[in-house]
Amino acid sequence: MKSLVLAEKPSVAREIARVLGCNQKHKSYIEGNQYIVTWALGHLIELKMPEHYDTKYKQWNLEDLPIIPQKMGLKVMKQTNHQFRAIEALAKRKDIKECIIATDAGREGELVARWILEKLHWNKPLKRLWISSQTDKAIKDGFKQLRPGSQFDDLYHSAVCRAEADWLIGLNVTRALTTKYKDPLSAGRVQTPTLALILEREQQIQKFIPKEYWTIRAEIGPLTTDWEKTNEKRIFDKPKADAILSKIEGKKATLEKIERKKKSDQQPLPYDLTELQRDANKRFGFSAKKTLTVLQRLYEQYKLVTYPRTDSRYLTTDMIGTMADRLHGMSSGYKEEVRPLLANKGKVLAKRVFNNEKVTDHHAIIPTEQRLNLGELDNDERKLYDLIARRFLALFLPAYEYETIHAVFKVEGETFTAKETNVLDLGYKKVLGKDDNDTSTAGVQNMVQGKEYTVKNSSLNQKWTEPPLRFSEADVLAHMEKFGLGTPATRAEIIERLVETEVVERQNGRFTQTKKGRQLIDLVNNELKSPELTAKWEKELEMISKGKADPKAFLQKIRRQTEQLVAEIKASDKSYRAHNLTGSRCPECNEFLKERNTKEGKILVCSSPDCSFRKRKDPKLSNRRCPQCHKKMELHEGKAGVYFQCRRCNVVEKAEERKKAVNKREERKLVQKYSQKDDFGTSLGDLLKQALQNDE
Repeated sequence: MKSLVLAEKPSVAREIARVLGCNQKHKSYIEGNQYIVTWALGHLIELKMPEHYDTKYKQWNLEDLPIIPQKMGLKVMKQTNHQFRAIEALAKRKDIKECIIATDAGREGELVARWILEKLHWNKPLKRLWISSQTDKAIKDGFKQLRPGSQFDDLYHSAVCRAEADWLIGLNVTRALTTKYKDPLSAGRVQTPTLALILEREQQIQKFIPKEYWTIRAEIGPLTTDWEKTNEKRIFDKPKADAILSKIEGKKATLEKIERKKKSDQQPLPYDLTELQRDANKRFGFSAKKTLTVLQRLYEQYKLVTYPRTDSRYLTTDMIGTMADRLHGMSSGYKEEVRPLLANKGKVLAKRVFNNEKVTDHHAIIPTEQRLNLGELDNDERKLYDLIARRFLALFLPAYEYETIHAVFKVEGETFTAKETNVLDLGYKKVLGKDDNDTSTAGVQNMVQGKEYTVKNSSLNQKWTEPPLRFSEADVLAHMEKFGLGTPATRAEIIERLVETEVVERQNGRFTQTKKGRQLIDLVNNELKSPELTAKWEKELEMISKGKADPKAFLQKIRRQTEQLVAEIKASDKSYRAHNLTGSRCPECNEFLKERNTKEGKILVCSSPDCSFRKRKDPKLSNRRCPQCHKKMELHEGKAGVYFQCRRCNVVEKAEERKKAVNKREERKLVQKYSQKDDFGTSLGDLLKQALQNDE
């Protein structure tokens, strides 16, 4: 008898199969003596859409809302139906004794597998592989310590509640807004309060009125000092500032006191996903989505880091013995940093990092014991790995020790201060390189309390108060985390959704509002805009995952809330004007056309919901190069079929002419390019066909 292992992706399935000794490769699975490893392609099953309950819902009508099925149904996704059928066939084999879920060890991964098994009506034993890294050792150890599937039932119930809540509220509110105001308007329990936070900052900026103020700086002895009164250095009264300046220049200042305080900064804890996304955005300008994509490669492909989608920054106590192995693994890229740590037997000085109570489903993101080969990584992968690695190395070094020195002078009744820092021990900052702000204290060392010094080179500096900055991606992530909006795994997706639906725009790394976003936030229900409401839902979902809350009660509450939200939209008397209306008319129904931005360029669509007219505003650029100027040619479709045209040279070629012979060198390049896909047993003919389709 054999065990059926269900992984989330083909790439992960390959690695598990290799470790388990499965070597009989088939199109949809890999078989061995004890195990058959198959895979999903992300989600294979999804919740039924409204039209699957009643065909009338194919047309979006306000009067049909809300759509609240008594029991939510599941359906096989059309585009991945072939893989589901393959798993179904394997599940029916008489030599299969059990299923081992090996999807990502988290809420969404649990849902991927459980929905497949539910659709299969699985009734054989169920076990769970729960690992935090993809190294051979982690996989082997994980299979030795498989857990009962029932142990994760609550996690599954939480995932179902999240999916159904998003369907009920997101779908109904989006349909209600779209049909009432006749424009695609998307809303949801996480994306709407996130949008509200971004637009609230925009309102603060718009309402901001700059005020003029002055600061006074003067040299006293060897120090540069600033005027200060009750911790305020700004003077908003120009005559007052002039008066202070005129009475202190050339006068004697008495050093009233010197305060010295020894301080220490503890080693920073390792990253969770959200903080890593924030730091990568600040340091490298990475979007949250890009960080997660690169991180996933480091986890799955290179096996260099532990599970990415974690909200914990702590490690479990049973990991203490693995620290030296992890240092050995990364030593090839960090020889100078690692050598003294290994000499100290890999002893972690930041002992507070080991805290079982603060580890949720997964511990913090840290390097694995896999041997590091920096040459294999591209530039983005190196940058992200370096952030994780240096945070990890900091755990083995002492705290950062320093001394702050605060000098206070009195001159003609006014107070001037100077603050400096004296570094005692760089500690963990040796590996983080964060000593840029540390300053020398040579000026203060020889000064004597009570002694007088001459005031020189005093100056008045005019400044203006500045509005708060627009949110960067790091800011948005920080606020989402603060208010409990979404999870580490979903926040990047939510941010991208806001950009794709054109309710915010990215400009110079910061988010700005759009006319559509400003109008949408005014139309949407007040309750849905509140971060507190969504945070409350997330907390309830977490309680459900721990078996401390009732999933049925949660979904009943969501159903009542859906009815209320739709009723509010129906009763609203607010108006809306599409932000992207053009002056052009639709050739089919004479309504105004709208201009939309898509990944393929700008398109024109009819503003009437009953009309399906759409056309490209700008011709699509193909991968085909002009034989004369070698620029990319435009792709057109005419009466004679698809053709390419160079705008510069006016060269025209039919699409069929592209299907020419491929020489050996090109053949090798094509095989190398396309065989990296997650398909097994792809022939060269299929690869060439795929390449030609891609080119055209």
